[in-house]
Amino acid sequence: MNSDRLQIAVIGGGLIGRRRASCAASHKNSHLAFVVDADTSVADALALEYGVRTSLEWRDAIADPNIDIVVVATPNGYLAEIAIAALGAGKHVLVEKPMGRNIVEATAMAEAARKSGKILKIGFNHRYHPALASARERFCAGEIGELINLRARYGHGGRPGYEREWRGNAELAGGGELTDQGVHVADLIHWFAGLPNEAFAYTQTAIWPIAPLEDNAFALFRFENGAVASFHTSWTQWKNMFSFEVFGTKGSLSIEGLGKSYGIERLISAKRRLEGGVPEIAEESFEGDDLSWQYEWNDFMNAVQTGEPYWGSPADGLAAMRMLAALYGSVEQGRPVPISGL
Repeated sequence: MNSDRLQIAVIGGGLIGRRRASCAASHKNSHLAFVVDADTSVADALALEYGVRTSLEWRDAIADPNIDIVVVATPNGYLAEIAIAALGAGKHVLVEKPMGRNIVEATAMAEAARKSGKILKIGFNHRYHPALASARERFCAGEIGELINLRARYGHGGRPGYEREWRGNAELAGGGELTDQGVHVADLIHWFAGLPNEAFAYTQTAIWPIAPLEDNAFALFRFENGAVASFHTSWTQWKNMFSFEVFGTKGSLSIEGLGKSYGIERLISAKRRLEGGVPEIAEESFEGDDLSWQYEWNDFMNAVQTGEPYWGSPADGLAAMRMLAALYGSVEQGRPVPISGL
């Protein structure tokens, strides 16, 4: 056994679970030791690839006294139960977004982490994309002045049979596209601007037969200082898109693309000319592989080993879930909903 490295169990062998397994296996201070998936063929393939123990039952990984860290990369309906059990067993946990299906599950996870004294990290890998990380650093340094507003669009077009996957199952998913990709946008808005005061939203179920879930969401947030954030997240964005724009009194920062099917990741800055006219534009491109997953794993490992602050804390996860809860509440009530108290 690699006793000098932290022992990792990954629960869920889908696309995201495989990414997490790859990061755990390649990091100098972690060792992938256990992979769990309910599908025998998936578990067997991972066992062959990594030479690790596998099981069809997640409780086996949590009961293993040699496991230090559990990664939970399952459908949303299982995230809270598994994460809470792992924390209760004394494991550090990285749980994929969203932080459960609703604010109740998110709060229970945060409380379990508090009681255990272990690290609970929410999987918000978008923070680690270089264009977004650079934009936030520049925004916090005051480059574009005081915040006026934020605007985001995020979506894809689904695929044939999407409605038959777990994301089309209300019990497993907890929410539709507002939950699936919208939680990333909510987290980024909170990361740049803090927690809004008020939320308003409309949703649609336009194409995919997934009612009562939504395939489109249109959201507005208002902040105490008067700033406003808007976003549209969609499963009818036929050409994949990611766009996140931050506007200030001195200029703007725009992130376009996330790599691969979302297009080359770019950071575009605009410096306002006080006398008017076309702003001074600069653009930086970030081509190559998506390293956000590795960067996020590095941050998580550092937090476990040193106790230093990290991105995607329980407080971050709760903030995003409160924002989503307010948006869904607005849809149900047909009016703006305050976020305080959620």
